[in-house]
Amino acid sequence: MHQDEINAAVVGGHHLVSDGSLPIALPDPKLSLSQDEEWCMVRLDDDWRKIRFHDYSDIYEIEGLYEKLFRDVLGCRSPEMIAGLLEKQADRSGTPFDSLRILVLGAGNGMVGEALANAGARKIVGVDILEAAKDAVARDRPGMYYKYHVADMTELAPELKTELKASRFNCLTCVAALGFGDIPVAVFVEAYNLIEAEGLIAFNIKEEFLNPGSGSDFSDLVGAMIDRGDMVVEAKARYVHRNSTRGLPLHYVAFVGRKRRDLVDPS
Repeated sequence: MHQDEINAAVVGGHHLVSDGSLPIALPDPKLSLSQDEEWCMVRLDDDWRKIRFHDYSDIYEIEGLYEKLFRDVLGCRSPEMIAGLLEKQADRSGTPFDSLRILVLGAGNGMVGEALANAGARKIVGVDILEAAKDAVARDRPGMYYKYHVADMTELAPELKTELKASRFNCLTCVAALGFGDIPVAVFVEAYNLIEAEGLIAFNIKEEFLNPGSGSDFSDLVGAMIDRGDMVVEAKARYVHRNSTRGLPLHYVAFVGRKRRDLVDPS
């Protein structure tokens, strides 16, 4: 889309959804986009820039865009949802929330870490494959994480693997990062296996990705880990993760479980 077409769409199509210091425009609501195809337009220095939602590095480099787009415009509530569900389950089991040593997989720009810290967590370690995510945390939420690593969990440097194992994590969280290829099954398995037995596992996933035949590898993994008793589900909730660019609710399922044993990578 050429710049003049973008300007015309914003001015004439009534797509402006957020003004002020960081104007954001969404596509025509009549345009049917799958979740991994969604995009927005952001006005920067008098020019409009088109950014796909799953191009996270592009979003992270613009201060405040992630929060304004997903939380303020589209109503994302998953960080608070997962943190709240985890806090309630920890309380029910008699586990002090501030005693959790949490590994956040797909830590992004720190919104999940912030929700966990607000709930009372003290030791939060983030892992993300994007350097831009770590840069965004350093810019927007310095000190939020005890440590933040940029790494591929399936190709950890020996010293980092030793450090992570020595951390004796008793909780794993992974929020809004499963099912679209952002975090493969093998990466989730490696992170899960770093958690101590009887540790808490908290994650969410798009509802349809739990259905057999959905095309998501996680439908098989989640079903198998529950059926085999690798993880015992202690809390589960269906909720609206956020709205789509068309204003339709995107339903996710949140899980909090208790780890019983390590997973085997099904691949």
